[in-house]
Amino acid sequence: MKTDMQVKREVQEELDWDPAINALGIGVEVRDRVVTLSGHLGTYAEKLAAEKAVQRVAGVKAVVVELDVRLSGSDKRTDEDIAHAVRSILLWTVGVPEDKVKVQVEKGFVTLMGEVEWGYQSRLAERLASQARGVVRVLNQIKVHATVGAADIGKEIDRALARHVEREAKRIRVTVEGGTVTLSGTVDSLIERSVVRGAAWSAPGVHAVIDHLTVE
Repeated sequence: MKTDMQVKREVQEELDWDPAINALGIGVEVRDRVVTLSGHLGTYAEKLAAEKAVQRVAGVKAVVVELDVRLSGSDKRTDEDIAHAVRSILLWTVGVPEDKVKVQVEKGFVTLMGEVEWGYQSRLAERLASQARGVVRVLNQIKVHATVGAADIGKEIDRALARHVEREAKRIRVTVEGGTVTLSGTVDSLIERSVVRGAAWSAPGVHAVIDHLTVE
């Protein structure tokens, strides 16, 4: 098992290695393999990239993000510009239903609303909005209209887990209630945890995923 010092060193190396991140503004602390990121970054997209970079490092149990977004002059936009840009991105992206997602912006804070049929469409809309210039945070309030029974959702997720993480699938429990999926059990890494969450979100009728997975 890696020590906290080893995890910290590898996290710092991963942040330095990722071209989407300016690691100079990031502080890294590790305790019991739980990584805390602090400091400030220039864009919201960079903040998300930093979190994902840490999750790629083997041995990390969890990530606490205490990063602020401080936009540079060249990245600042009016709320009207941000709203127009996000709407345009969603309109031109395959997979996001036209006119199903509504956009509200206040001081760079983007709120997404509306209703879609698949959970992945909600997550895709959130990811796209996060990449727009001038955005400091994204709140996803898009609802998923569940048309599939809980038993069918559970079976679809179980089959997906067997395809993606066959060995870990036996240690994962999936419960479904009203379109909300709860994951529990153990996985070997944050990457596998991400794969399991992705499999859950990809099932039809899923509108929320509660992650109670433990990283061994």
